[in-house]
Amino acid sequence: MKQCVCLIGRPNVGKSTLFNLLIKEKKSIILDTPGITRDRIYGNLTYNNKNMLLIDTGGIDLGENDFNKDIKLQAELAIEEANVIVFVVDGREELNPNDYAIRDMLIKSNKKVIIAANKLDNQKMIDENIYRFYELGFDNVIGISAIQNSGISELLDEVTKDFNETKEIIDDSIKFSLIGRPNVGKSSLVNALLNKERTIVSDIAGTTRDSIDTKFKYEGKDFTVIDTAGMRKKGKIFESVEKYSLIRSLKAIDRSDVCCLIINAEEGIIEHDKHILSYAIDAGKAIVLVVNKWDTINNVDQAIKEWKEKIKYEFQFASYAKVVFLSALTKKRLNTLMPAIIQAYENTTKEIKTNLINDVIRDANMLHQAPSYKGKRLKIYFVSQTNTKPPEFTFNVNNKGLVHFSYHRYLENKIREAFDFTGSPIIIKYKNKKEE
Repeated sequence: MKQCVCLIGRPNVGKSTLFNLLIKEKKSIILDTPGITRDRIYGNLTYNNKNMLLIDTGGIDLGENDFNKDIKLQAELAIEEANVIVFVVDGREELNPNDYAIRDMLIKSNKKVIIAANKLDNQKMIDENIYRFYELGFDNVIGISAIQNSGISELLDEVTKDFNETKEIIDDSIKFSLIGRPNVGKSSLVNALLNKERTIVSDIAGTTRDSIDTKFKYEGKDFTVIDTAGMRKKGKIFESVEKYSLIRSLKAIDRSDVCCLIINAEEGIIEHDKHILSYAIDAGKAIVLVVNKWDTINNVDQAIKEWKEKIKYEFQFASYAKVVFLSALTKKRLNTLMPAIIQAYENTTKEIKTNLINDVIRDANMLHQAPSYKGKRLKIYFVSQTNTKPPEFTFNVNNKGLVHFSYHRYLENKIREAFDFTGSPIIIKYKNKKEE
């Protein structure tokens, strides 16, 4: 399971700059309202082969503005999830009441805290400014400059210092997680599958606060179902804070073989459903789309046709996913879920013989050659499967720069036509013949 690292601090100390530097990607952190961290508030960070989930937070301000209260609540949620907290301060300024308020929050958390004194661009500035930050009461104080990219390795060394102490427990069961918005019926579905009240079921969105693992057997095979917290709101938390509950779901996605996106048949598909599914796809997980609360739908045959058209349109980026319609409450059509999960798992772990995949690609190339570019044309010499979960195919070619996106899509479609990869993404990579 990935460790979580949280960046916290008052406004304008450089958290977002540090966040973008660490994840090596510029993301839109501030949107519309000053001081509110929105949109993407987390990213994946890898350092010395250690994978982490990095959480960004809005700047904490003691002012009475309603947004300030919400930002503080966002930060508290992030602190709750974090294994290590990086307290970012402005290394060029004196400590102020906001810094001390944050200090008090962090002391109560009992988490490992590292102070990153930012905006110290050289060793002279570090020597002149670093010592006053020990006044906050934390042992680890490191001078950095996010803009100059200095001190970052020292910071990450300290962040990851104890990460190797957690030993991974080997579990051979097939793991699938139920992900989705609040109140779509995830916990009810777990109870229906297990035929017992394993999790708390409530109409109040956000009842499930943590991911809950339950092992069971189905047709002689071992499975683990992971019930996740919904993308919840609490009190007057605004849209951006809802993203913090994704942290639990991201952890669950990371250790799942198959992710089941639960959609509420009463409410239909909304944009957030697509966002949630994209996290599972980005993680390379097999997926199943589950339309729950089917007992509330009239004229079922017509409704299924309409829903399939909606899903085809709304989830074009996951056209390979199997769709099941069921009711966790009445258990109607519940028998369709496990076969779909097993199919997705088997397909994401499937291995194709080299001669078979080469025959398919050779026939596809003969049927439709790649388009030429400046008098040059893509040549495919050899194809092999190089990974599973998800299946990955490496094409040895004359020049990978000649691969047009439309031909890439054509090749993927031909692979899917020849082999059943329902429920599983597939990855196609290209390697020049002369590459080692």
